[in-house]
Amino acid sequence: MRLMGLDYGDRRIGVAVSDAFGWTAQGLGIVEKRRDNSEINAIESLVREHEVSEIVVGLPKNMNGTIGPRGEICIAFAQTLQQKLNVPVHLWDERLTTVVAERTLLEADVSRKKRKLVVDKMAAALILQNYLDSKTKR
Repeated sequence: MRLMGLDYGDRRIGVAVSDAFGWTAQGLGIVEKRRDNSEINAIESLVREHEVSEIVVGLPKNMNGTIGPRGEICIAFAQTLQQKLNVPVHLWDERLTTVVAERTLLEADVSRKKRKLVVDKMAAALILQNYLDSKTKR
C-alpha cells in the first residue's frame, strides 16, 4: 500500500511516494501544470505505475489556521483528483513545508538553479512524511 504526496503549486506539482510499508516518503519528481489540465492524466499514470492506494495533498493554511484563496484552490484540486482517480485523497496542513525545503537546500549549499528543480518534490516528500508520521503515532 503506497501513498502519494502532492505539493500543488502555481506552475508545478511536487510528487513523492511512500515505500511499500508506508513508513518513509521519497521525492519522485514534478508534474508541470498545463492549460488543458493534463497534469491529472500524468498523476493518474504515476498512481498506476507506483500502485498508489491513497493520495495526500498539501493544504496551505494561513498562519492563523484559516484557509485562504490558495487553500481553496488546493481543496478543489483534491476533489477533482478524488473524482477522476477514484482513490481516497486526504488534505494535510503544509504550512512552511516549502520554506523548510528551501532552508534545507540552502544549508546543503545547493545552487539556486538546482534548488528550483528539487524544492517542489522535496516539499511533497515533507508533506507525505509528516502525514505518515502522524499515522504511526496513533
